[in-house]
Amino acid sequence: MYEQFYGLAAPPFSITPDPRYLFFSRRHREAFEHMLYGITQRKGFIQITGEVGAGKSTLCRAILEELGPGYATALIFNPVLSGIQLLRAILHELGLDDSGNDRLRLTRRLNEFLLARLQAGQDVVLFVDEAQDLSDAMLEEVRLLSNLETDDRKLLQIVLLGQPELRERLERPELRQLRQRITVRYHLGPIDPEETEAYILHRLAVAGANGRPTFTPAAVRAVHRRSRGVPRLINAICDKTLLAGYVEGRDRLGWWQVRRAVRDLDGDER
Repeated sequence: MYEQFYGLAAPPFSITPDPRYLFFSRRHREAFEHMLYGITQRKGFIQITGEVGAGKSTLCRAILEELGPGYATALIFNPVLSGIQLLRAILHELGLDDSGNDRLRLTRRLNEFLLARLQAGQDVVLFVDEAQDLSDAMLEEVRLLSNLETDDRKLLQIVLLGQPELRERLERPELRQLRQRITVRYHLGPIDPEETEAYILHRLAVAGANGRPTFTPAAVRAVHRRSRGVPRLINAICDKTLLAGYVEGRDRLGWWQVRRAVRDLDGDER
């Protein structure tokens, strides 16, 4: 409803991981550079963690766009799988025949593809999103995939993206073999208070805003305080704030509209 009122071409604060809306805060830039460095330098295993809604999935999709034709990629976004299902999911993502339930044949099929890509000068990267949901057995399956290698290089780069629980689990002694193989790590923290206004303006600009609506400094401070700098929460609050502004017919959004938005999100009907 408010999109037409404000002359927007798209919802500016959608929670879907659209890389067009990625705002490179200091921490998001650092996380992006860590991933890119690990992949391009063939470090093998890369671990990116962050709180729920920190922007890990959006970063992942931005990296996928950045890599270009020199890379074949597979993205697993629902890792609650068995070992066979994981292999088949990877083959499917790579455009290969994923039929059959024979682990050896599936692994051979993947290995042959990796060797062919090596000969063609193309690297292969596996992204596992929500990796904190992998069981210990499945984390071991992922580790074993890193054994696909030649004498001088890994054939498969693996990026694990997950919530802080992933980092905690990998500190357990029984997962030390996997932990020791992870050479690039980064924990994605929240957006700084001084970056919140730039984040809001960036999202509005991508959505086609032309000077309206605007958030007052007090509104920006209120958004950051209630969201604690977590992008998904910023989006939820700003989306409801724009709705409140639309209802009131306002272009300039203040702390009162943010307060109304937070009450709505909290289910407070007072």
